[in-house]
Amino acid sequence: MVLTFNEEPNVGRCLERLRWASRVLVVDSFSTDRTLEIVRGYPNTTIVQRAFDTFAGQCNFGLSQIETPWVLSLDCDYILGADFEKDVAEQIAGGEHAGWKSAFRYCIHGKPLSATLYPARCVLYRKAVARYEDEGHGHRVRIDGPVGDLRLRIDHDDRKPLGRWFASQMKYAEREAEHLLTAPANELSRIDRLRACGWLMPFLAPVYCLVVKGLWRDGLAGWHYTLQRWLAECVIALAVIDRRCSNG
Repeated sequence: MVLTFNEEPNVGRCLERLRWASRVLVVDSFSTDRTLEIVRGYPNTTIVQRAFDTFAGQCNFGLSQIETPWVLSLDCDYILGADFEKDVAEQIAGGEHAGWKSAFRYCIHGKPLSATLYPARCVLYRKAVARYEDEGHGHRVRIDGPVGDLRLRIDHDDRKPLGRWFASQMKYAEREAEHLLTAPANELSRIDRLRACGWLMPFLAPVYCLVVKGLWRDGLAGWHYTLQRWLAECVIALAVIDRRCSNG
């Protein structure tokens, strides 16, 4: 299952590594670029369209269109390794896990970074025990059962224009601020509790990226990622402070 909305720069690279799959369900939010034209070039794809409300809403709708017992759920900028299906099949054979998490290798214009802040996500799971829930600006799949860790990592390689990234951060920050200020503190992760302070993360993020994670070793790509994370944290912090100021 792959979600799309104006993913022309990414969708072909994603689907190219899914030729082994008998069916790829593409849940599209009425793209206006060449996304669907590219998707139709892959004979193993099925397109369904739904107006976007939330990420969880789109994913749960997609699950309702799937009849197989297992689902591999990917964002359009996730690129699988060449032997992903064989290695995963060997690892999960005979296991009792309900789902499997994958770590990610973050890429900047195709250049892999030595580290990332992007968390591991459950991408492979039994449909019968899965349900998506919104969480801040993102979403998470809840699995009723044990979840294991895949040995392989997935490349996260988003090549949409930088302007699109900036526009997305503004929308994400509003949702994230609402989540941070309304969720009970005991339900927030450690990072989210720091974000809820409204000022701390813009100072911590670049130090953590460059020094703790060592991204200074990755040259311009490392600085690119660090500046992205710094700007994202600045926008979230500003949204949190703005809401607090407007509420008196």
